[in-house]
Amino acid sequence: MNPVDKLGLNTALSKARKSYLEGGIPIGSALVCHGSLDDAGEAIVLGTGHNERIQKSSAILHGEISALQDAGRLKAGVYSKCTMYTTLSPCNMCTGAILLYKIPRVVIGDNTNWVGGEDLLKSRGVEVIVVGDDECRDLMSRFIQEKPEEWNEDIGV
Repeated sequence: MNPVDKLGLNTALSKARKSYLEGGIPIGSALVCHGSLDDAGEAIVLGTGHNERIQKSSAILHGEISALQDAGRLKAGVYSKCTMYTTLSPCNMCTGAILLYKIPRVVIGDNTNWVGGEDLLKSRGVEVIVVGDDECRDLMSRFIQEKPEEWNEDIGV
């Protein structure tokens, strides 16, 4: 991984750990803009989040949605210069948000525990990179074993 991808995925992973420690579903995300908002041309983390469905009794606060909310209201052109980093393959709701805002690139830490809308993203021209990160996989796997009912609720089962 390049340094920006490491920054993005490590930021998402830190949010996943936070959610797990709070008793929530350990999925974290970060929205990173690639060098167009500052004069230095460096990557900027615009928003971070984690799955807060349990903590906030929310039907929609998945990790990617939380990161978008944290980023706040942005001009449409900003999203086109961003990558969404997520510790787990995005569900259909989060896939829809990525497509709605035309985020061109998604970096996924793990897709062995769950495969979401990756094929839809690819079919719509989004670059999808699956890293296969061991910590992302192990953290999610541990949560699924510990709290299968909450995991099933999160994925609509």
